[in-house]
Amino acid sequence: MKIILKIIFVIIIGSIAYGYFINTSNNGEGEKFIGIGVAIFAFVFMPLFIFHRYKDKDLSKYTFRNPQKKEKEEQ
Repeated sequence: MKIILKIIFVIIIGSIAYGYFINTSNNGEGEKFIGIGVAIFAFVFMPLFIFHRYKDKDLSKYTFRNPQKKEKEEQ
C-alpha cells in the first residue's frame, strides 16, 4: 500500500506541476491538469491514505456513544 500511495502522490505532484508549466506558456490549457491533480488528491489519495494509516488502530475512543443506549443495556 505504501508503494501505491507514493506512486499516486508522484502522479499528483507531476500533474499539478505540469499544469502550472503549461498554464504559463499556453493560453490556460494547464488548468485541466491542475484540476485533475487536485481531484485525484481529494477523491483517491486522501481516502486511501486515511484507510492505510488507521486500518489497524482502535478508533472506538473517537466515535460517539449514545448514553441512552448504554443505560438500556445495563438494565
